[in-house]
Amino acid sequence: MGVLGTVVDPELGDDIVSLGMVPDVSVDADGRVIVGIKLTIGGCPLRADIKREVETRVGLHPGVVDVQIEWGEMNADERAEVMSKARWKARELAPDTQIPLRCQVLAIASGKGGVGKSSVTVNLATALAALGHTVGVLDADIWGFSVPRLLGMSDRMEAERIEGSDKPKIVPNRKPVGAGRLEVVSTGFLVEESTALMWRGLMLTKAVEQFLADVAWGDLDYLLIDMPPGTGDVQMGLARMLPRTSMVIVTTPAIAAQKVAQRAADMARRSFLPVVGVIENMSAFTCEHGVTYALFGEGGGAALAADIDSPLLGQIPLEPAVAAGNDAGNPVSLDGDSAAALAFRSIAARISDQIAPVTSADPVEMAGCSARMLDAVNAAFDAQHDAG
Repeated sequence: MGVLGTVVDPELGDDIVSLGMVPDVSVDADGRVIVGIKLTIGGCPLRADIKREVETRVGLHPGVVDVQIEWGEMNADERAEVMSKARWKARELAPDTQIPLRCQVLAIASGKGGVGKSSVTVNLATALAALGHTVGVLDADIWGFSVPRLLGMSDRMEAERIEGSDKPKIVPNRKPVGAGRLEVVSTGFLVEESTALMWRGLMLTKAVEQFLADVAWGDLDYLLIDMPPGTGDVQMGLARMLPRTSMVIVTTPAIAAQKVAQRAADMARRSFLPVVGVIENMSAFTCEHGVTYALFGEGGGAALAADIDSPLLGQIPLEPAVAAGNDAGNPVSLDGDSAAALAFRSIAARISDQIAPVTSADPVEMAGCSARMLDAVNAAFDAQHDAG
């Protein structure tokens, strides 16, 4: 089993013993070893690679004269457990990025398109910046980028030599907002707005990876990531590359939209990313006579929040001013006292209060930090063990 623990599944990135792929091993007195291996699917394309590695490594073990493999296939529960272990392993081996550790990372996600996720992202970002924060905005919707237009920004991003770096870094486009500022990165700053990006999943993930590792983000308080809809390659790549990300789920009042949004929450759970709240967008329309109409239904945001045990951060009413501000590149949260503007600012204030970045004034030694509590427990255990 020790030797088999050196055989790594090349797709899942962990050894086959830790992943639970080796249910049993038998060793005959004559040196014949029979290894049972369960694959996630019977027709796994990496089966030949695993077979070669097992036969080679076990065959070199002293006393082994023959190696045989008995193949099996996991059931649904076993497969789910293996994938969970693989995701955790990827989280533990997350690559370095240019996102400062003190920065709070919020991925604005949805189960489907058309719920106004990008609008929510830019309005929350500008409202947080207006509170004096430095806020990064990463447009991770590589195909459907819209952040540049929503913020009224069009300058092309350039690479510059940054002090302390061994190679040039991409410099975000900057926009002052009140006492704070936005640092914005999007593929929309690299190509024309009308250009169709016909990229496959691997290229999408690589683009997000580059935006995290090769951009000179600077000292951010928050990074808001406008996610593409659904639960695809970009979402899985982000969970691997930036595992300290928290999710904010956007839905509309319609129950059908709420049910789809549950998939985004389920993806977050499976990727070990906390969901810090739900925002219901396009909640209701109030006409000039003060009559309110639930054009897209009602109750979806509250129902989703209850289903996933997460707070409802706020409800954004349906207002023409939101669309007009987006079209003009002037988010409604920056200007005016409409119900939507007040709702965005209220959510931003709640985030700033409850999900605050670590500041230089915070003590370096955080006695209540869970990691330090674990260190203390381990130290106490070691002391007790040394004392006999």
